[in-house]
Amino acid sequence: MNATPAPHDPQTRQTIVRLLSSMASAKEISQYLKRFSQLDAARFAVVKVGGAVLRDDLEALTSSLAFLQDVGLTPIVIHGAGPQLDAAMAVAGIDKLTVDGLRVTSPEALAVVRRVAHAENLRLVEALQAADARATSIVSGVFEADYVDRDRMGLVGQVARVDLASIQASLQAGSIPVIASLGETVGGQILNINADFAANELVRVLQPYKIVFLTGTGGLLDGEGRVIDSINLSTEYAHLMEQPWLNGGMRVKVEQVKQLLDRLPLSSSVSITRPSELAKELFTHKGSGTLVRRGERVVQAAAWSELDLPRLRSLIESAFGRTLAPDYFERTALHRAYVSENYRAAVVLTREDAGIYLDKFAVLDDAQGEGLGRAVWQMMREHESRLFWRSRHGNPVNAFYYGEADGHVRQAQWNAFWIGLDDFDAIARCVAHCRDRVPTLLETPS
Repeated sequence: MNATPAPHDPQTRQTIVRLLSSMASAKEISQYLKRFSQLDAARFAVVKVGGAVLRDDLEALTSSLAFLQDVGLTPIVIHGAGPQLDAAMAVAGIDKLTVDGLRVTSPEALAVVRRVAHAENLRLVEALQAADARATSIVSGVFEADYVDRDRMGLVGQVARVDLASIQASLQAGSIPVIASLGETVGGQILNINADFAANELVRVLQPYKIVFLTGTGGLLDGEGRVIDSINLSTEYAHLMEQPWLNGGMRVKVEQVKQLLDRLPLSSSVSITRPSELAKELFTHKGSGTLVRRGERVVQAAAWSELDLPRLRSLIESAFGRTLAPDYFERTALHRAYVSENYRAAVVLTREDAGIYLDKFAVLDDAQGEGLGRAVWQMMREHESRLFWRSRHGNPVNAFYYGEADGHVRQAQWNAFWIGLDDFDAIARCVAHCRDRVPTLLETPS
């Protein structure tokens, strides 16, 4: 089953132009559209929608999902309804009781669960259809389930098998499948399934390129309530789990995401963002919210001899589409290099009379989609407080640089940037170096 090709009607073109003008360069957006459209339709993205989002942010949710369909991409949507269920249970006079984080479900409670799940599912489908999107309600037939513990939990299920038939039929029709997290036993008994667990099982079977959790917070929050930009599990998981500010709910979420990514291809990633930021997260290098990936270790080197130079040369030339000067490594004074273990992203810093110069920030296209460039940049920034660099006008990474730099100066051919410099004479020397530096990237490689 192939991905639905992107439509080319005038309205769709206008939609894409609006997106381009508001958040990314044409090169950036076309890069992601090309990558996503080459995927099997079922492997593009699974979007998990929390009940609070359905309750509080339905308009932004439907707008973002409809946009994806406008550009020829069909996400698979699975939703919860926790807050709505709490309210309905209270009205019905049923006390909330949980065991191991799961809602104990009596036959009386299950009747409420089914009613709320069906109502919220239809509410989202109808909202999508009102936004001129095609959507299909799927409230049964996907999750075959077994009892978790019938004596303790009642009618609570765990996924035993995932049936993709109804999802595939929806995708083939170019319609967004909207799935409720209800399961059935082999004998036909409906069971209540935790939406996060159902989403995880769906992802395990589909192995999508992108997994997106839409939340009201817009990402995982650090100890000061700020959204964590990205998490590289290979290098950061143990440290993150030791943090006292990582509360119970977030801790469970990070553990679940790690378990999920451990079973998926290295290219898969999990994004946690808010509905209004979904397109920005999917289609820009900078993204929005928290990007979590299994990732690669980032290695540091203070000498060229510590690196695989042919692989580093290949990375730089592939990332820039140009040839690196043959004697680059011989005549360049390395300060430190930060390189992903599979040589898919690198930052190269050199020692110059004016200070520490960021000479190369090279990231392969597929690694940009995984956020690997961000991981390498962040590790560099943890160790380097003063540096400067330059970038050509029109470089799509300039928007990122403007956000990271403490200051910049526009020159005839270059933008000069710096971090951690507050002395005018030091800044002047760095700007002059940027103006006069001899390029080390030459003609397009054969």
